[in-house]
Amino acid sequence: MDTKTLIDNLNKDLAEELAAVIQYTIYSAKVTGPYRPQLQQFLLAEVPEEQLHAQFLANKIVALGGEPTTKPSAVKLVHNNHEILEAVMEAETRAIAGYKQRAEEADAFGDVGLKVQLEDMVRDETGHREETERMLRDWPL
Repeated sequence: MDTKTLIDNLNKDLAEELAAVIQYTIYSAKVTGPYRPQLQQFLLAEVPEEQLHAQFLANKIVALGGEPTTKPSAVKLVHNNHEILEAVMEAETRAIAGYKQRAEEADAFGDVGLKVQLEDMVRDETGHREETERMLRDWPL
């Protein structure tokens, strides 16, 4: 794996994390119904962690000699609480797959610290996905 390819792939991850910050912020504003306070708090509680992920990725991209992206990935338009949770599940599933792949790339690149950090991020995103999945199990359509 060459440095440019790794930087490009880390920038894709950064774009996803920037989108996650937007997603959780906007979705928290769109929550409705009797569980609004709890669901809003659940969504807003994810923002600081996603910001930390984005900051780590931006710092690593610069350390590798690259330029961090300022453009987030697209955020899915949603209309109700169920769609919000489904969109969160999709985003977390993408993040897990991306970070697993990136950890393999970091290993091939020979950057053990990056590999370990990405594996930690897999753990974080897996926790988010599992909690969202548990909420969706009995969420009315």
